[in-house]
Amino acid sequence: MSLSFRVKASLDATAAAAAVVAAEVGQVTEVTKDTFWPIVKAAGDKTVVLDMYTQWCGPCKIIAPKFQKLSEKYDDVVFLKLDCSSDNRPLAKELGIKVVPTFKIFKDNKFVKEVTGAKLDDLVVAIENARSI
Repeated sequence: MSLSFRVKASLDATAAAAAVVAAEVGQVTEVTKDTFWPIVKAAGDKTVVLDMYTQWCGPCKIIAPKFQKLSEKYDDVVFLKLDCSSDNRPLAKELGIKVVPTFKIFKDNKFVKEVTGAKLDDLVVAIENARSI
């Protein structure tokens, strides 16, 4: 891979990340192994919540609309989702996922909290705590 291609790909990912961070309230953005970290970096001091799920997971399907509602409630938080199947497995492994759904919360480019399972109340508490850091 040429250097110019890598630089362009990096710039494209950074531009995409900036666009996601400036996204409309209530939007949950699907990320990949290539777009996740640039988005977290572009979020700066915003809280970032990542929903790690699979298509076949029943509890993931149950909490998905509730996660969407949270994105509408917290307009100062970036909401992302990652399908942990196939191409994104390396990122899921890097993030230490053991069960789905798993929610990872980041602030200032750092991991701050994990919530496992479809536990909405625990997720809300974790988001509130991260926002107050």
